Amino acid sequence: MVGLTPKPGAGVPWSASSLEDHVLSHSDPATGLPVGPRTKPAPGQASSPDGHSADELLALVLKSVDDDKAEDIMQIDLRGRSDVADYMVICSGRSSRQVAAISEKLADRLKQDMHILVRMEGKETGDWVLIDAGDVIVHVFRPEVRDFYQLEKMWLPAGAVPAAARSAEG
Repeated sequence: MVGLTPKPGAGVPWSASSLEDHVLSHSDPATGLPVGPRTKPAPGQASSPDGHSADELLALVLKSVDDDKAEDIMQIDLRGRSDVADYMVICSGRSSRQVAAISEKLADRLKQDMHILVRMEGKETGDWVLIDAGDVIVHVFRPEVRDFYQLEKMWLPAGAVPAAARSAEG
């Protein structure tokens, strides 16, 4: 890193390599760019600027996708496993149109009820829509696409069986 090496006798207590290790703690999975660690609120403290906790946000997400008839809704706790979000919700819609509708209605509800503007990818095709609501990441899939990517397997604790596999066994 150019320009970080202090001049001799400047009294700066760090080297360029130690600063780089501290500042570039991990990279953003969406962009690959280096980012610092996510700050965590104290227990019981709101995590959003409007005073909503991650648990309140999760409850609204789960209610919204359930109200819109999403299928195979799965909630995955990411706390302590990822700095990107506290929870991930994965669900399916029966068609591309339903996947897009579930996603759009969720974005509208988050904006109206919690004043959260989400980032959304994939709504145009309706195969897999990713909704970034900050502390909760939501994936809405068509069933065939969900079966192909098997995102749950990557994030579930070892030995846990995805809901779709449990229902297929029974």
